[in-house]
Amino acid sequence: MKSFKGKVAAITGAASGMGRTLALQLVKEGCSVSVSDVDTQGLAETVKLCKAAAKEAGQTVKVTSQMLDVSNRDAMYAWAEQTAKDHGKINLIFNNAGVAYASPIEHIDYDRFEWIMGINFWGVVYGTKAFLPHLKASGDGHIINTSSLFGLCAQPTQSTYNATKFAVRGFTESLRQELDMMNCGVSATSVHPGGIKTAIARKSVAAPQIEEFTGTDSESGKQFFEKFFITSAEKAADIILKAVKSNKRRVLVGPDAVAMDAMVRTLPETYQAIIVGQMKKMRAKQLARKKRKAAEKEAQSA
Repeated sequence: MKSFKGKVAAITGAASGMGRTLALQLVKEGCSVSVSDVDTQGLAETVKLCKAAAKEAGQTVKVTSQMLDVSNRDAMYAWAEQTAKDHGKINLIFNNAGVAYASPIEHIDYDRFEWIMGINFWGVVYGTKAFLPHLKASGDGHIINTSSLFGLCAQPTQSTYNATKFAVRGFTESLRQELDMMNCGVSATSVHPGGIKTAIARKSVAAPQIEEFTGTDSESGKQFFEKFFITSAEKAADIILKAVKSNKRRVLVGPDAVAMDAMVRTLPETYQAIIVGQMKKMRAKQLARKKRKAAEKEAQSA
């Protein structure tokens, strides 16, 4: 797929972040979009921005939207059918919606585990299977599934997120191989973003026991980790869309993703010890900081 002009793309998780930015970039290139999200207010803003962006770029495109919980299989299939009805065809599906959850494994609630699996993994499976027949019918289709840097390497307190993103990676790589064998005009790409400047950290959920590993509470932890989000959503969208045009099997988004991928491939066992060492240093630093602040507060009140 060398051009998106005249194509139709469906995008999940489009109310903000990478999903919204992908939609904006696509309409500027003459691609009609069907966007979805559980956040109806943010989704409405995306539609408004897409129409304005298309007009400014001199493109005539159609923009439709749907409130959608990607973990609902029936809703996903209904959205695929509605998108095909509204647009006449579908060329691309970006299974982009995702959530984050941090917790030590021994404290993970099974309901929370099922929640994140439903969105991050089953949402990708449902999106792939619901849209694949339409992509094949178009004769020129592409499936873009968002895994993560954490689909390449594991991290303490991220077991649920790691599990979903490793699963997406394996699922998509197998899918791509099958599509290559079928030669049906459809391809697939696994996307592995590093730290992208979106709201995923602020919207993430963390168990109280995470402080045991990080040395800080959940809210402070979110603010700390956001400092490592170094790639803009606009840059991420540009990298992803270029990868689709190049028909890449997988794409690393951001210098942190590139560096971590290299480390994991070079040091498949040692990288884990390196991460543990860094986490311990971070925890010690945070605990020392808290102790210093407490001492300062006590001195001021004395």
